[in-house]
Parts: sequence; structure tokens; C-alpha cells
Amino acid sequence: MPVPEVMITSTAPVNPILMGVSANPLLRIGVYVPAGISPVSYSGIQCRLNKTAVQDIDKLEVFFTDQEPVFAAVNAIASVSPTTTDFKIPVQLRLQPGWHYLWVSATLKETADIKGKVEVHCPQLLDGQNKTHRITEDQSSYVKRIGVPVRRAGDEKVNTYRIPGIGTTDKGTLISVYDIRYENSRDLPANIDVGMSRSTDGGKTWEPMKIIMDMGAPHENNGVGDPAILFDPVTKKIWVAALWSKGNRSIAGSKPGLSPDETGQLVLVSSADDGKTWSEPISITNQVKNPAWNLFFNGPGNGIAMQDGKLVFPAQYWDEKGMPHSTIIYSTDHGKNWKGSIYGPKANTTESQVIETRPGTLMLNMRDNRGRFRSVATTSNLGKDWVEHVTSYNTLPDPVCMGSLIKAKVKVKGQLQEVLFFSNPNNPDSRNNIAIKASLNLGETWLPNNQTMIDERPSFGYSSLTKIDDNTIGILYEGIKDLYFVAVPVNEIIK
Repeated sequence: MPVPEVMITSTAPVNPILMGVSANPLLRIGVYVPAGISPVSYSGIQCRLNKTAVQDIDKLEVFFTDQEPVFAAVNAIASVSPTTTDFKIPVQLRLQPGWHYLWVSATLKETADIKGKVEVHCPQLLDGQNKTHRITEDQSSYVKRIGVPVRRAGDEKVNTYRIPGIGTTDKGTLISVYDIRYENSRDLPANIDVGMSRSTDGGKTWEPMKIIMDMGAPHENNGVGDPAILFDPVTKKIWVAALWSKGNRSIAGSKPGLSPDETGQLVLVSSADDGKTWSEPISITNQVKNPAWNLFFNGPGNGIAMQDGKLVFPAQYWDEKGMPHSTIIYSTDHGKNWKGSIYGPKANTTESQVIETRPGTLMLNMRDNRGRFRSVATTSNLGKDWVEHVTSYNTLPDPVCMGSLIKAKVKVKGQLQEVLFFSNPNNPDSRNNIAIKASLNLGETWLPNNQTMIDERPSFGYSSLTKIDDNTIGILYEGIKDLYFVAVPVNEIIK
């Protein structure tokens, strides 16, 4: 009767390698020792790196577990700083029958290139006699992008950073906005301000956080959050919209009326100097809200400037019966005055994103509380009438979460072309598998080949997209209480 053999396999999870983070999973080696054979021993892992990663990586560590195959940066059994592409990681392992897992993890140097890649393969384990044992790779991608944590839980003694929005100015500056949730991760009403981070080098480094919306004490009853951002290319102003909840005036506690003591307020701030300084918040609730509705505020993420100069933010209203509807607000005079659409295209939809497909035609991509898919509608008269889109509630899977939609002119096969980019957790059942998809025909179809996974790990799920340059899309997205930024080449999304 043949003696059962030890099985050794590897897999690589999809996640970026984050600068400034001490442990980032690269790959997992699984060793199965069958029952009935003697314990096996190993003295090393033979590995191979791409050339640029040798320059970018500070150290590699190996973490060991014989429990669940989940990455945890505990029980490090080895650490090396690679200086060549081929190297050995010394380990001392004696494995009893059963499953055992080795995680190879990376720490990056401060000089790592955000546009670089890390590719590591570990094809062999070495035993005490230096005999090699093949590690069978699965079909996952062993190439990792490099990313940046824009905000991490604990920064500035803050419990949670959530609700990302990001935009690019005419100077190429990236402006990110988000909730500063000081005490816990809960939504409004809570002690929440709106924060802003600014990058002038394509997202590699970010200036210290600024608080751009703080509605004053007592904070626990006076929070502001759920920001959205847009850049006006005519006036060069940056606009940020958010919901101010004075007391319990968020979704659950907001009531009919217009005053801050009755209903949640849609507030705006702006910057005329590329995000360096910001105006005081102003409420436009009396301009855009039907007083009979319970609540009216923006959809978080991004707004747009239309080709004719109008400014548009996605929005949502909760009617007198408490039913939510996605909609829009717009300004025809570059932010001096605002109007709200009096209708929404579909009931029981909330957080939405808006883009202009063709001149004068807006597409609203909506979070649908029914679950499973995004809903989509278009309007050619600023929301007076809506038409359900052919892709509505059948094309873009969604686990009832915020998503991001932008239109960007980028290079496709060397030629500039207008492309729609969409990001969300690409999973109808849970908030993991953050992905970016592309449509080359203004959202009429979304071909399965034109997408790329960014991060497969569980997350809070929200994301926001922006164009960095003709060849690169940036995504700011939520981890668990953290916000991460990754620059993604267009040719990795459009195959």
C-alpha cells in the first residue's frame, strides 16, 4: 500500500502592499501532513522576487499557524531583507500530521514606488538535508500593487475613518474627504467631523489632515459627515457637500421642516486655493428640500461639472413616509445657488453617483436597498423626468453599499477615449472583493474582461474614484476603520 505524500500548495490573496504598514500578506503556503506518517521537518523556503521589488522591500517575514488559514501578524518565525531576486528564508519547522500554514509578508521602504509592483514566488521548501520539496502554485495572481494608507484607525486618536470621496484639481492635486469618527464606527448622529487630506505627488504622500467641517459642540449631538466632492474647472473651486445632524437629525431622527432643529441640513464648504484653505459651512437646505420630506442630503463620493458648466451632486431624499429616493441637486451659477430635483427615479434607493454620458444627459447609479444589483436611470432635463436604464438592477452586482462612478478621458490602446469606471464590492452577498470595472460605451454594457480586483479582504466597502492622468485611475477605499489609496493603470482595468 503506497505511503501518503505530504501536500504543499500556495495561494496569493488579492490585496495591495501598503506603505507604512508593518505586515502585508503576499502569499500563503499550506502544508498538509497525512495521518499515519512521521512528523516532517523543513529548514528553509526558496523564494524569488521581481527586480524592482528588491529595491522597494525593507523586509520579508514568515508567520506560522496551524489553526485557520487566515493572515495574522503574530508568531513570526523568520525575517529577511532580500538583496537579490533569488534567496532562501531560513525556518525551523517540525510539523505533525494535519494542516499548517506559512504566510509570507512584506514591509516596504519609504522610498517604494507607488506605481511599482511586488511579485513573489516560493516554489520550494527545503528539508534538513537540503532536499527540495515542490510547492504547487494555484492560479491566483502573485503580483501585488503598492498602496498608501491615507488614514488609519488611531491616527490623531480617531477611532474610525470612513466614507471616502476623492477628486483631482486642474493642478493635478488629489483632494480626499472623509468622515472623522472620533469615538466609534457608527453613523450619524455621533461625534463626527469631515476631514480632508491633500496630495501633490499622485497619491504617494499626503499632507497632514485638516478638519474642513466642524459644526461645534456638543459634538455627540452635532455631527457632520457623508461628504462628497467636486471640482469646478471654470472657477477652479473645490466644493464639498455633507449632512449636518444637529442632535438626532440624521436618517432616523430627521423630520419635516427646514430648520436645523427640525431636519438634517445639507451643508457646503468650498476652497478657492487648491484645497489649502476652506470656507465656513453654509446650509442650502432651504434651497433644495421639500419641507414635507423627512430628510434631504447628498450622496457621498463625487459630484461633477457638466460640459455646459452646471455643477451636480448626487443626493437622496426621505419622503414624508420615510421612503428614500436617490436624486440630484444642481447649480447653474457655479455654486451661488442650488436647486434640487423634485423627483427620484426609483423608491428605496439611497447613496448614488452621477455622471454626464452625452451633453445634457445624466446617469444616476444607485444603491438599491432591495439588494443584489445597482439600479440605474438617466435624465435629460435635470431630474424632471427619468428613464430606467437597460442595465438597471441586472448588471452591476452590489451588496447594498455605496459605489463610485466616474467618466474619464483616458488612453485605450494609445488613443484617448471617454470611459466609465465603476467601483464597489463586487459581491452581492458581502462587502469584500473591492473591484474597478470599465465600460467603453458610456455604460450600455460592462464586459467581464474589463475589470480588476483591488482588494478581496472584508471591508466597510465604500470607495471613490478619480482620474490621476491619462493612463492612471486612483481609488480611495475603506478597509476596516482605515482608508487606502491605490493608483491603478488603465491597462490593468481594460484588458
